[in-house]
Amino acid sequence: MARDTPTTWTEADPRAFVAAVTRPGRRRDAEALLALMERATGQPPRMFGASIVGFGEYRYAYASGRTGHAAAAGFSPRAAASVVYLSDGVGAHTDALARLGPHTSGVGCLYLKDLTQVDLDVLEEVVRASYTALTAGTYGLRAREGGDATSAPR
Repeated sequence: MARDTPTTWTEADPRAFVAAVTRPGRRRDAEALLALMERATGQPPRMFGASIVGFGEYRYAYASGRTGHAAAAGFSPRAAASVVYLSDGVGAHTDALARLGPHTSGVGCLYLKDLTQVDLDVLEEVVRASYTALTAGTYGLRAREGGDATSAPR
């Protein structure tokens, strides 16, 4: 039997959340990410949980039977770095990320310490491609299984 993970959208104001970021550099980056992701997705920002600014929504279904909804694009201004969530996996964006500038990454996360040091056009390209892959239908891969986003089952 499929287990559906509940969506955790909140009524909190994402612009107020960003305005309340205490570190000036991180707040500047969060304001830039807010505008960039709105352009890339065409969606308004919403709070996903307590600390993720999300844009749009995608449905996922895994072979295990787990299903749910999540933000199709999102970021969080963390203390150490701004985190950009790429739920289709960073491996799906290897070529673009090689052109991005200074960053580190996890399986589905891109960590950016200073947005003034990266190519924002490339970042917008990555966010748009990830959003497009995730919202094309029901997404069936976990980020660690990603690779080429165009090959993901829909």
